[in-house]
Amino acid sequence: MSQPSLWGGALTALLLAVLLFHRPLSALLKLLARSGVGLVFLWLFQGVSGLLGVQLGVNLLNGLVLGLLGAPGFALLLMAQWAIR
Repeated sequence: MSQPSLWGGALTALLLAVLLFHRPLSALLKLLARSGVGLVFLWLFQGVSGLLGVQLGVNLLNGLVLGLLGAPGFALLLMAQWAIR
């Protein structure tokens, strides 16, 4: 196989992969962004949580819950933490 046709085939395969997986990759990137915002929120909440008597860890699982569920996820985390005590 010659060099130009190899690059053309690779480029075509890459373009096809991007077209096929555009929606799942977009959803994954959106989830990662929302989870990152959730982790920042948990980090900021950590400073106030001592005053409220609530302790939520800043970890990936809690960030994913906040990324997937948003404010109801925060309430779920608070209720789960309350139920464990």
